[in-house]
Amino acid sequence: MNIVTLLPFIVLIGAMFLMTRSAKKKQQQAARMRDEMQPGTGVRTIGGMYATVKEISDETVLLEVAPGVHAVYAKNAIGAVLEDSEYNRIVHGDDDSVETPDSDTVVPDDASSLTGATDVTAEDAPKADLTKKSDAAEVAAEGEKDGKTDGEAGAK
Repeated sequence: MNIVTLLPFIVLIGAMFLMTRSAKKKQQQAARMRDEMQPGTGVRTIGGMYATVKEISDETVLLEVAPGVHAVYAKNAIGAVLEDSEYNRIVHGDDDSVETPDSDTVVPDDASSLTGATDVTAEDAPKADLTKKSDAAEVAAEGEKDGKTDGEAGAK
């Protein structure tokens, strides 16, 4: 056999080896993450639910999904083990990194200070004409064009 005919098979086997190797690494990493779980740890399930670990057994985990509400999950259903600060930030809204806004900050109630406009009151501002214009002139002009108006026999 020629080496050129064997080359595609060698490349295919090499690609399969690399794909299975990366999948095996991901599985090992997920198993290590699940082994790090301890009672009191915050977790996220693969369904996106956040809960606190209460008990751990060989294949299952007892999670407290709400105060006083417990559910049994398979260990494989745990998508991520979260750090305490991240869990508290997501579930309870605690965020220590955000600084409190200064009390000296003034927020305007209108946009006049942003546009640089001088003090113009509502009475001084030009008023827009919001009345509906009569379309009678357009209808009459259209009727004159072909001699027929809407509603007549043979009208377009």
